[in-house]
This record gives sequence, structure tokens and C-alpha cells, in this order.
Amino acid sequence: MSVDLKETPQQYRVESGKLTSLPILLLNVHENCNCRCLMCDIWKRPPGSELEPASIMRHRDSIKALGVRQVVLTGGEPLLHSSFDALCSFLQSCGVRVTLLTTGLLLTRRAESVAAGVDEIIISLDGPEAVHDEIRRVNRGFDLIRSGIAAVRHHRTDMPIQARSTVQRANFLFLRETVSAAKRLAFDSISFLATDVSSHAFNRELIWPGERQNQVALSPSEITNLEHEIELLIEQFSEEIASRYIVESPRKLRHIARRFREHLGQFAPEAPLCNAPWVSAVMEIDGSIRPCFFHPKFGNIGTGSLEDAINSASAQEFRRTLNVAQNPTCQRCVCSLNYRRA
Repeated sequence: MSVDLKETPQQYRVESGKLTSLPILLLNVHENCNCRCLMCDIWKRPPGSELEPASIMRHRDSIKALGVRQVVLTGGEPLLHSSFDALCSFLQSCGVRVTLLTTGLLLTRRAESVAAGVDEIIISLDGPEAVHDEIRRVNRGFDLIRSGIAAVRHHRTDMPIQARSTVQRANFLFLRETVSAAKRLAFDSISFLATDVSSHAFNRELIWPGERQNQVALSPSEITNLEHEIELLIEQFSEEIASRYIVESPRKLRHIARRFREHLGQFAPEAPLCNAPWVSAVMEIDGSIRPCFFHPKFGNIGTGSLEDAINSASAQEFRRTLNVAQNPTCQRCVCSLNYRRA
């Protein structure tokens, strides 16, 4: 979902803070998840609700007027949605590209629907088989991804499928093995990011206490070992980096280790180049709108259109005053969006 950004985020600002276009819309379509990941608390939610298709369908005109190009289905686990087919069918009728973010556990069961209703798939892959299953705390999770990819490609051989791996204490020594595992599973590419330990995202009503953070963050000696692993990854898989099979450049791969050093206070936190608030929005199940996963809500579609929600008074003020480089939330972001308009 990330592309190189030649323009700066400030070039997307307008004096009023009002947006007239929204290339990317992320839909949180289901509250629950079928993994029990070490680095996430979403699975701790009680059985919850899902995004009602009607609540997004009534915004067809806004989706078209805003020029939405890509809708990302996220959660929780989107494939738990009871009306997944209807949701995808509606989005396709709007002429948008549909991206599915998934654990991959239900792909085999829903392969035909996914092949028909989705344009690309991004699957969480957190290591070679034993490591992945330990982190996800799901028996045979790796095997389910393997069979799911095969099932989808049985229906649609050209489906783009990318792996996304979150680097943390349980897998930081296995980056090269993770790339090898992704190739065995026939992924088209793989990307890496540092785990988030210091935000309210991922169902954290309170920021994790230090003890909980330390379960996924790295110690100084472990960061040194991670840096060594990254250098070996860059050396061993130079062709895969050059071809963008590994999405990140060597500089971005090395920056993953820096994120862990920033967490320890060894470096001042440094915001990534990001223009998410000017080109995208996240819609929650209750209709609330936020600029990204990490910043607070600033609108709701319950009382008006999608256009109204992304241009509420608080939304415009947020964009008008946001300085990505100096904002504390942005400085600690592990999952930025760098989007270049065509």
C-alpha cells in the first residue's frame, strides 16, 4: 500500500484544511480476530459487531465524489464478516480497488469469495512455521496460510498476495528465514515493520505498561543482534531487495532497528515521511472517522455524508495544524503511508 513519495505532506494541505479528494479509505469491518497475537490486544475484545453494509452503501455518492481509488478491508479479521460478498460487490460497483488485510486463516474456506471480490491480499506472516504459529498462538496457522494461498490462486492465478511481517522479540532473529518462508508459500512480496509498543492502537484502551511493552520490545543487546540480522538479510537477499520482492530499501530495513533504540531513549524519535491525513481516512465499525490508526477520531458518518465526516470542523483543524515531523504520535509511528498521486 506504500509507494515512494516525491511530494512532501505539506503539499497536500489547503488553507481551509478541507479535503476534496480521498484516494484511500480503510474500513474496519469486524471487531474480532481469529488470532491471539503477542503484539496485539484486538483478540481480547468480547464478541462484537461488524460494519453494516448499508452504513457504507449509502455513501456511494461520496465515494465517487471524493475519487476513492482504494478501499482497504481491515479489522479484526475482515473474513469473519457475515456479508463479506455483499460488501465487496458494492465496493467493486464503485470502481475502487479492494485490498484485504487478513490473518489468512479463513482463506481456504472463503477462497471463491475472495478471488471474486478482492483485488489484492496482504497476509500477516511473522516468521517460519514454528515461529509464526507461536506468535499468532494458532495451531497450524502457517499451514492454513499455505492452503489458503493455493485455494485462492486455484480460482484466480494472478491474485497479488503480499506478506507483512511485524518485527518483535519473538522473531527478530528470523528475518532471513521469514523471507525464505514467504518464497516457499509463493507470496509475491514481503514487507517488514517494527512492532508498535507505545500507542492506543490495536484495542489498547491504555498504553501498555513497561512490563507488557518489554514482552515484544528489544533490549540493547537484542537490538545489536537485530542490526546484525538486518545486515545479513541485506547481503543475502540483495536481488530480492533490488526487485522489490522485499518492499523496504536497505535504509528502511535499518530504520526498523532504530525504532527499537528510540523506544529505549537511545535516539530521539523521528517521524517518517507520511501524508496519510491528507490522502486517507479510517472508518470504524461505529461510523467514526480518524485520519489513521494512531490519531484520535474527528468525525462520524452517522449524521451526514462521508464528505461531511472527513471535513468536520475538528478534522479540518487537525489537518491545518498537524506538523508530522514534530507531532509525538507521528514521531513514534511504525506504519506510515507515503502516497503519491498519479
